[in-house]
Amino acid sequence: MPTEYKRSTKKKLSMEHLQDITLPVSLELGHKLMRVKELLELTPGRIVKLDRLAGEPVDLVINGKTIAKGEVAVIDENFAVRIVTLLSPEERLKLL
Repeated sequence: MPTEYKRSTKKKLSMEHLQDITLPVSLELGHKLMRVKELLELTPGRIVKLDRLAGEPVDLVINGKTIAKGEVAVIDENFAVRIVTLLSPEERLKLL
């Protein structure tokens, strides 16, 4: 017996509705692959080398997707990011 599907009577979301959605935003300074043994040996003051050089742009990551590159800045003793390069709006929407 075939399954019957009903058409949704819900209205389509507009860009205005999408603008109110909250997404996680983070900055990635770099990456490092570590063995569990190395993780267990971490102590306060220990330095973990990352795969980027000092001064290289950081990745601005939204919802797990890199959408921009930027520079770390300090504003009123808080860290911030100054956007250097950004994907186009169309490319950014595809990643969300």
